[in-house]
Amino acid sequence: MQQTVSCKVSLAAHVRFSWSTSFQSAALLHPRRNSASLSSECSFHSCSDSSSRYHCSPLLLNVSSVPFFTPDAKKCSSLYADFVEFAVREVAESTQVSPFPIQEGLKEVLAYDGKTKLHSNAFQSSKMRLFRIANLDGGENMQVLNMAIFPNPEYDLPIFCADFFSTATKHIIVLDLNPLYDTGKNKWYKTKYYADLIPVMNRYIKLLPWGQRLTAESLQFFSPIVIWTKLELRQEVQENLFPAFKEYLQVWLKMMENAEIASNSEEVQRNQRAQHRYLLWRATKDPGRPLLHRLFGEAWCEMYIKDFLFNGATTLGTETFLDYFPEYRCADGSINKERSIVGKSYVKRPWDEHGNFTMAI
Repeated sequence: MQQTVSCKVSLAAHVRFSWSTSFQSAALLHPRRNSASLSSECSFHSCSDSSSRYHCSPLLLNVSSVPFFTPDAKKCSSLYADFVEFAVREVAESTQVSPFPIQEGLKEVLAYDGKTKLHSNAFQSSKMRLFRIANLDGGENMQVLNMAIFPNPEYDLPIFCADFFSTATKHIIVLDLNPLYDTGKNKWYKTKYYADLIPVMNRYIKLLPWGQRLTAESLQFFSPIVIWTKLELRQEVQENLFPAFKEYLQVWLKMMENAEIASNSEEVQRNQRAQHRYLLWRATKDPGRPLLHRLFGEAWCEMYIKDFLFNGATTLGTETFLDYFPEYRCADGSINKERSIVGKSYVKRPWDEHGNFTMAI
């Protein structure tokens, strides 16, 4: 039976979180295995609550019970270590969390190059279906933080999304509260969750200007307050991005605190279907797939994308990608691999300072 980790203000004030030292009993899990070995030793299965569970044999990982929030753990050395520590502390102060079992075999994974490490962790609560963090550490040449919070389908909350990719010379940033429902087609949703947040966005878009091309198809999964930018200096990450990250996360946690549960089963089913659609889009069109393929192999990469990064893509619904997005169907029935089939990209911010969409396709 899972033991709930209650992390309220008194404890969270002293929390120090580390990917490598919080789980001192964990051995490195190496993906250098063929797909047959992977299938036999690692399996996911659906539970009654529609969440997946991950099981690994001791051949892959040996983990003993270690607290998920360790007061004396050392800080990790990643560029985004402060982001992770802040997020874990803020979530701990906001709600009671328990470990999400899927992460037990994924805490620390060594890439084929023998240097790059992928650190993963995941939690859940009564309103959070999944709070997950993935941190790819390639030293000075590559740092990646991919963090998301998916609400339970009983709530129509947006999805907190922080997707940061950094090299020695550039930083590609997406920070948003991804809408569960397209704000262009669902004005009620825009009014409910974003109308009061436009001033928050306006405080940051001058320091974090639009990052040029964004495909038209992707726009349905971004909100009017999205920060999509490209930075050159690491100093900008700490001085400009970090404050925005903190405020966006705090805004989402406040939303969660005030969220009211769906009044009927039809609303829950509608929310679940909307989240499933979002997850299938992200899992199928994930731009990080080539990098993960190269570092960890195709079979392991596909498992990680579908069952960790976008957990729920195979369990929250029975629809396929082409059921939701038939325009991507090729003549042979396969999925068009192009990122965009409309052929339009937005090189300027398509929302004005009031959050109104100003650029038609």
